[in-house]
Amino acid sequence: MINNEVTIKGQLSRIRFTNEDGSFAVCELTSEKYPFPITMVGNILSTQPGESVEVSGRFIDDPKFGRQLKIDRIKAVLPSSRAGIERYLGGGLIDGIGPTLAERIVEAFGEDTLDILDDDPKRLLEVEGIGKGRHKKIIAAWQEQRSVRDVMIFLQMHHISTTFATKIYKLYGDRAADLIQNNPYKLAEDIYGIGFRKADAIAQSTGIEPDALTRLRAGVLFALREAHSDGHMFLPIDELLAKSCELLELKQSDGIGDAIESLRCEDKIVVEPDEDGGTSRIWRKGAWHAEVNSATHLKRLMQSQRLVDLTKTAPDEISRVESQLGVTLADLQRKAVKACWEHKVVVITGGPGTGKTTIIRSVVELGKKRGATIHLAAPTGRAAKRLSEATDESASTLHRMLEYSFQQGFQLNESNPLETDMLIIDESSMMDTYLLSAVTAALCDEAHLVLVGDIDQLPSVGPGNVLKDIINSGSVGVVRLTEIFRQAQESNIVRNAHRINTGQLPDIPDHRKSNELVDFYAINADEPLEAQRKIIALVKNRMPKAFGYDPFQDVQILSPMHRGDVGCGTLNTLIQDALNPRGEEIKRGHRRFRLGDKVMQQKNNYEQDVYNGDMGIITDINHDSKEIEVDFGDTRIAHYPFTDLDELVLAYAITVHKSQGSEYRAVIIPVVTQHYIMLQRNLLYTAITRAKELVILVGTQKALALAVKNNDAQHRYTRLKERLSNL
Repeated sequence: MINNEVTIKGQLSRIRFTNEDGSFAVCELTSEKYPFPITMVGNILSTQPGESVEVSGRFIDDPKFGRQLKIDRIKAVLPSSRAGIERYLGGGLIDGIGPTLAERIVEAFGEDTLDILDDDPKRLLEVEGIGKGRHKKIIAAWQEQRSVRDVMIFLQMHHISTTFATKIYKLYGDRAADLIQNNPYKLAEDIYGIGFRKADAIAQSTGIEPDALTRLRAGVLFALREAHSDGHMFLPIDELLAKSCELLELKQSDGIGDAIESLRCEDKIVVEPDEDGGTSRIWRKGAWHAEVNSATHLKRLMQSQRLVDLTKTAPDEISRVESQLGVTLADLQRKAVKACWEHKVVVITGGPGTGKTTIIRSVVELGKKRGATIHLAAPTGRAAKRLSEATDESASTLHRMLEYSFQQGFQLNESNPLETDMLIIDESSMMDTYLLSAVTAALCDEAHLVLVGDIDQLPSVGPGNVLKDIINSGSVGVVRLTEIFRQAQESNIVRNAHRINTGQLPDIPDHRKSNELVDFYAINADEPLEAQRKIIALVKNRMPKAFGYDPFQDVQILSPMHRGDVGCGTLNTLIQDALNPRGEEIKRGHRRFRLGDKVMQQKNNYEQDVYNGDMGIITDINHDSKEIEVDFGDTRIAHYPFTDLDELVLAYAITVHKSQGSEYRAVIIPVVTQHYIMLQRNLLYTAITRAKELVILVGTQKALALAVKNNDAQHRYTRLKERLSNL
């Protein structure tokens, strides 16, 4: 039974449940018109407990849960009662006013308090405890809050949440409503977390027609952005038309061609004809420049004079380096060391245990003897730290080495190059084309570039297929390491990684015969929920007890997907409750963080010096300053306003893609048919090679066999190989 629509004002007093994406909640509303809390269900648009709200909806009688108010619309409103005003002012929204001071202010001005703050704020000086300094602080905070409130009301009319309203105000200021009214699609470009569909809903509610050129242009640009997220540098025009039609919900592509031409004329995209008469390629302007510049600078490096000629002296010099380091290089390793000096650009690729780190150490030692300046770097902080520890040399992230500034970009560039004779980049399979462009632009003509990585791992999270394209171009020196060294052969992790890479099932040691601990396990779980239970037991009890591992620091779950019973989303929530059930908590929408939680950064934040994939621990939740503190290690402490918590996710379980460049003492990998779309050989191989001491697979033999068999890596649209082949 559903009754007629009602509108109720009250206070959102409690949230009982919210789903993963925040689109549905079960909560309680306290209203003076009702003697008991009202249970509400629906989308609460990120309004928070304690806020005054106006809710429109219909009462329904659920056979299981009883009478509930089904939410149609909800918006935050200013309270009108003395108690409501006191809660509103003392709830932490206004900097400088806490609960005690809020009580004194309302005692002085009663129900006129908010009008006085708006129209006659000098009267606040009448309240005990408010001096000139605090008065100035409160007025500034109230004016900002009022501006935010105006924007918030405008956005809530278009179903945009409070959290995003604050972000929008921070970016656009008082001009926010006008800017959004004129071009709502800017939100999808400028605000992290607002996608095209949200911006499009606002646009259509403001009267923009479905076939308006503004809408079609925005759809084309967003389709290209989505292609970037899938690793593509461009889209063939036929695919772009199809994706744009799907995104814009148009039956025909009429008008999209005009939108493409309009964007081309404004220099926002590049339309590149196919040389063989095929379909044109459509690029975002920045992507086209990044790839063309990468090829141009690589060509410049390869055509310039090399640093030294080792033709005659190489054998003797390498022998002295072996003696110095106390190692004996295999033939392919010696070839790789020579190649770094014989070629201006060289790729050294190989799997685990093939001696890549020893080669880097040897090249650096040889460079020292020749008086050469060598820089070591990696795409991520974790990878740079591992490189530094393995070589006992200084190593940095590429962004830090090139002195990236949030305001001005890379400070080292073509006009201000890096002063080095050789740059060695480890984990180079993680580099996307944009980063390759910045790196190659910053190298002077004489510099050597050495790219070290594993071509069989997953490609970069960002667009492009850098390492594979450079190797396949045939234009640079390439050394493929194939020999697994004896010490590495003793590791089941290394041996099984190579077995999987050649299409063979892993060889699982039978630990029951010897009753001893081993480094590679496969635990059977026929159903995803069984796998879920076993993974939680492993992290919470079995691994700490058997191996002495710290579940926060030593154990990492690597899941192929976000969704599903053993996807990152579900596992993170369950393991948070298992490992950290009583930590002080902050909740924003569907995000719930606790003091002591392990978290991961989701996007590059250059101001805080934290990057996509960095992991840390929440060390403070400050409700007065409305921010949390995260310790990322290496003396990096970052502070996040509550409104920016969408940059973080729980990191007890992360995707395999996010694990690139990192190493963990132990990894748990769910392998279930529920994830069949992502069961790929290179993904399983990458996950296994992230472990230093222990791998545990949890799932079925069928799913494992599917992953090993599936060697169809997703194709990426790039042209770097062709550009380099034509040099």
